[in-house]
Amino acid sequence: KLMEIIKKFRIKSFKNPKPIIKLEKISLSFGKLKILDNISFTVNEGQILGLLGPNGVGKSTIFNLITGLIKPDNGSISINSTKVNNYPIYLRTTKFKIGYVPQHGGFFQDLTLLENLTAIGEILISDNKIRNQKIDSLINKFDLNALTDLKAAYLSGGQKKRLVIALSLLGDPKILLLDEPFAALDVLTIKMLQRIIVNLQNEHNISIILCDHQARDLLNCVDSAIVLSNAKVIAEGSPSQLVNNVKAKNAYFGEFFKIS
Repeated sequence: KLMEIIKKFRIKSFKNPKPIIKLEKISLSFGKLKILDNISFTVNEGQILGLLGPNGVGKSTIFNLITGLIKPDNGSISINSTKVNNYPIYLRTTKFKIGYVPQHGGFFQDLTLLENLTAIGEILISDNKIRNQKIDSLINKFDLNALTDLKAAYLSGGQKKRLVIALSLLGDPKILLLDEPFAALDVLTIKMLQRIIVNLQNEHNISIILCDHQARDLLNCVDSAIVLSNAKVIAEGSPSQLVNNVKAKNAYFGEFFKIS
């Protein structure tokens, strides 16, 4: 089964859980429109958490709250046990080492793949030798050797995604946010990305949050997931728990959804 291939084990429960991100009683409205209504969840160190829900349910908003792009109306956001509601974006990303992979863009169209890595590397890594080693290792890790001199604008969807993930890893993040990583990609590229995501967890103990509309692809590489509907968390648990959850079925999956 695909599921076993991608994620051989799931962290069902942590013996000594160490929360790395905690959202507590978060509410947010834009005008009269309620986006999030008193939601709470925790991501433990080294865990992969998925966010699922219909369009416009606030999945990307949660990323913007974690990075500091927007502030909640109520509730607290903690990273590594520190309340960060008033921390600006740059401080959150540097102090807590947050990497972010946006759904679109995230690179310089007119620069080559290597120039992209070098430009961001120069901001994050002052030592020339260490920077070059890091860039070389990421090029090898993501199998980008043949593409280094190609302008980013001419890369395929999957190649762009690998580049943006590589760029996000230049700062050695402890937390990685992936916004719809599987959108508009072919099946083989999605499988490759799933392996990359699981390997980041296995090899580097990175805590990962990803949201995607491709529910099956997301559930194949997460430890646990939450389902959002009507501004609330309506279900959370392991993939198999979620698929059998009545509320999640009614609001999101439908009756006949299967993981693999």
